[in-house]
Amino acid sequence: MNNTIMVIAPYWFEGTWVFDDESVSLEREPFVSGVPGMIDELVQDIPDARVGFRLTFSVGPFPGYQRELIWVREEFGGHWYRSEDPPMEGWLCPALFKYFNEPPERIYVKAEPKEREDTTN
Repeated sequence: MNNTIMVIAPYWFEGTWVFDDESVSLEREPFVSGVPGMIDELVQDIPDARVGFRLTFSVGPFPGYQRELIWVREEFGGHWYRSEDPPMEGWLCPALFKYFNEPPERIYVKAEPKEREDTTN
C-alpha cells in the first residue's frame, strides 16, 4: 500500500478481535497470539470498544500515537512485535504483508473511538 498512515476498524467477534478491510480482501481477520491482550490494553479507556474502534498505524511516528511496536522475530510466516510500556509481545500473521512489503522495524499505533453514524435520519 502507498499510504503512510493506515486505518482499520477492529471489533470483537467470537472471542477475539477481528477486522475487515475490503481494500485488501480481508474479512473477519483475527488477531491472535498475544495481540488481543495488547489491543485490550490499548482500548481500555474507549467506551464500547468491542463494538468497534479506529486503529491508526504507521511505520513512522505520528502526532498522538500511543504505542511503538518493535520487531522481535519471524515465526510461521508472521512476525512478533513487542511494546515496552507495558511490556507485551504479540504475533502479527502474514496479513501484515497486505499493508507492508516487508515487516517494519517499528509500527506506531493509536486507538480511538469510532465516529458513530447519525441514524436519526
